[in-house]
Amino acid sequence: MTNITVEWMRSIESLTGVPDNQLQWFIDNSERRELPAGSYAFNVGDAMIGTHVLLSGRIKICQMQNNELRELMIAEPGRILGYLPFSRGMTSSVAGEAIDDVVLYTLPMDKIEPMIKLHFELTQALVHIMTNRVRDYTSFIRQSEKMMALGKLSAGLAHELNNPAAAVVRGAHSMKKHLQLQPEFFKKIMEIRMDEASIKLVKEKMFEILSQHNTHKSQLTLVQRSQLEDELTDWLDDLNVENSAELAENFVEFGFTLEDLDQFRQRLVEKDVSPIFNWINNNLITEKIVSDIEEASKRIADLVGSVKSFTHMDQGYDKQLTNIHDGIRTTISILQYKIRKGNIELVEDYDTNLPPLRALIGELNQVWTNIIDNALDAMEVNKKGKLFIKTERDKDCLKVIITDDGPGIPEHVLERVFDPFFTTKEPGKGTGLGLDIVSQIVRQHKGYLKAESKPGETKFIVSLPILG
Repeated sequence: MTNITVEWMRSIESLTGVPDNQLQWFIDNSERRELPAGSYAFNVGDAMIGTHVLLSGRIKICQMQNNELRELMIAEPGRILGYLPFSRGMTSSVAGEAIDDVVLYTLPMDKIEPMIKLHFELTQALVHIMTNRVRDYTSFIRQSEKMMALGKLSAGLAHELNNPAAAVVRGAHSMKKHLQLQPEFFKKIMEIRMDEASIKLVKEKMFEILSQHNTHKSQLTLVQRSQLEDELTDWLDDLNVENSAELAENFVEFGFTLEDLDQFRQRLVEKDVSPIFNWINNNLITEKIVSDIEEASKRIADLVGSVKSFTHMDQGYDKQLTNIHDGIRTTISILQYKIRKGNIELVEDYDTNLPPLRALIGELNQVWTNIIDNALDAMEVNKKGKLFIKTERDKDCLKVIITDDGPGIPEHVLERVFDPFFTTKEPGKGTGLGLDIVSQIVRQHKGYLKAESKPGETKFIVSLPILG
């Protein structure tokens, strides 16, 4: 078909109940447009020119995301595109690329108002199409928002997990090489002859120092540490102790002093000094490797626990009593990489006497994530920043105040920050649904959400009733 007819228009499901004369009016007042394959019927940011009916060919509809066009759908013949009655959007948020040679009939913008006044059924049908479009588009964007948030969290977690995971691998490799040296150490130790008192002294003193190292990490400066290592190395060299430089480094790390080592030496015969000190060093190395692996493994376990707590994956979907600070701390842990990357100083001021809050825990974590993530984005321009998070009681509510020292939000923008699809971020970086989702979750908890801003200080205040 090369020309549009009333019968063909009535084959479009949304227009089946529209009277013939109104469909004919639409045809008579529309402009026929022919577009070659590869051209664009409309593009992101273009002004709306009217309501389009796709007569033939196919159009690929794409959404800008992360500075790339991402396909939303393929429009087939019979699809109605472009501006629809009562829509507030006057510019296109999507691009439409012709896959084939395309024929469009476009009702110009200056005909929309007469249509609304004179053709009720046609207008009603087009409004119905608009509500369906908004519903489908919102569903897509919400899913996209979740995937973008998941991507951010995944990237942060990948960086956070990388270091401890690499530490575990390094520690395991070092331990394997270290254990391969044990037979040689064992041979030297078996050649030693020590009385019971000397054995007891070495054992007790060594484990005393190991215990102190676990509870009191060395606070030496680099210069102090270097001086002590040089002193110990010289002292060990005077006694002809093998591996003196390595021993000195580890002895200083674990807090050994010359007095400690001299106590050992006084109870040992000269030929046993080197093997005994090397045996002690061997135990120190083992202790250090195991401690490093333990610390790295604990970091991984903590991160996994944070993810589990953040998603609330092992709990039901009903409201439960929770400590509001647990969710905030978990969110901070999840976003820790971005906080460090942005050179952000975090200041936490929590009222630890707040009662438990009845809430949907996983939903509230989305609130903290969206607000804190936006604050971190706002401070990017300064290459550094300060993030304040404060909690307090406000009568029967708990109040969370999240403040950043970014450039602030202009007043005309502040009025719209909670509107669906409104975003100040560059195309593809934000969907404009983050703070809309926050607003919906807070309303769901019968709370209120407020934003205040001036240059150098932007506050988001979330107030939630304690009993939910």
